[in-house]
Amino acid sequence: MKLQFDKWLTEAYHQQASDIHLTIGKAPIFRINGNLVEQDMEKLRPTETKQIVYSILSEEKWKQLERERELDFSYGINGVSRFRINTFYQRGELSLAIRIVPRGIPSIDELGLPPILKEVVKQPQGLVLVTGPTGSGKSTTLASIIDHLNHSVRKHIITLEDPIEYMHRHRQSVIDQREVGIDTANFANGLRASLRQDPDIILVGEMRDLETISTAITAAETGHLVLGTLHTKDAVSTIERIIDVFPPEQQAQIRIQLSTILSAVISQRLLITKDGQGRRVVTEIMISTSAVKNLIRNEKLHQLQNVLQTSRELGMHTLEMDLKRLVHEGQIAYETAAPFLPERSY
Repeated sequence: MKLQFDKWLTEAYHQQASDIHLTIGKAPIFRINGNLVEQDMEKLRPTETKQIVYSILSEEKWKQLERERELDFSYGINGVSRFRINTFYQRGELSLAIRIVPRGIPSIDELGLPPILKEVVKQPQGLVLVTGPTGSGKSTTLASIIDHLNHSVRKHIITLEDPIEYMHRHRQSVIDQREVGIDTANFANGLRASLRQDPDIILVGEMRDLETISTAITAAETGHLVLGTLHTKDAVSTIERIIDVFPPEQQAQIRIQLSTILSAVISQRLLITKDGQGRRVVTEIMISTSAVKNLIRNEKLHQLQNVLQTSRELGMHTLEMDLKRLVHEGQIAYETAAPFLPERSY
């Protein structure tokens, strides 16, 4: 089954799929340009998914899966690509959700990301957050930023990932990539330890709990550039999420700290292009100017959208503004953008 599994992954890669789903009672399903496409193959049986997972896991990882009932890990096929895999039990049987990680790391320009990002990450310290729903390209954006830094500055970069997706080589910078569950127990432990490893830049694959967020803020305050992700939809909800993680009695202090160390929030979506041949990143960019800092400090987050709408010359824009631009340029169809736009806004 391992040979068959590798063939499915290779075929999905050549079809430019982003994800693969293997579940009982269905043929392999590829997500291509955001759409699920069932392949013309035989339906999977329970014994097959179990054989696949057993054949690609170590004995230790198999025991962990049986104990925890789900498992994240990475997998590679020489000459093809790397894959991020989550296997889990459903109705007592195993299923797999697989993300294809492109072989090369696309540049900031190739991804169509705003050039202002290159300026933001020049800062020696601060907190830069990339946000959006699952599958919106956050990991790829962060990988492109790390690759840009790797080619342009001499720094020590530590990444904490679950699992490692893009493999970075040492260029101008020295990059140590640590995988949660293998190289460190969890994000919080790894992040806390990284402060004793002489880093200049720290990437936190997911800021998912109070301890991780608190330590990331401390790292940014103590002279490090911290890059992280949150599953939030825009700049306002990102700041609200961070503040709300803390107990009420600490929130006033966190607002002050955030107003000091936050450098930028990049919120993004991936939408299918007008020709149906690919996907295009749509962004909202908030740069931490004096006006933004004051609004965060004074609990006036509802006014942040106004700042984004009126600060294009500073590199800021809302998701709505970027969607309208892409529709006007013919890159995205209006019908695709419409669900993300207010009624009669275009």
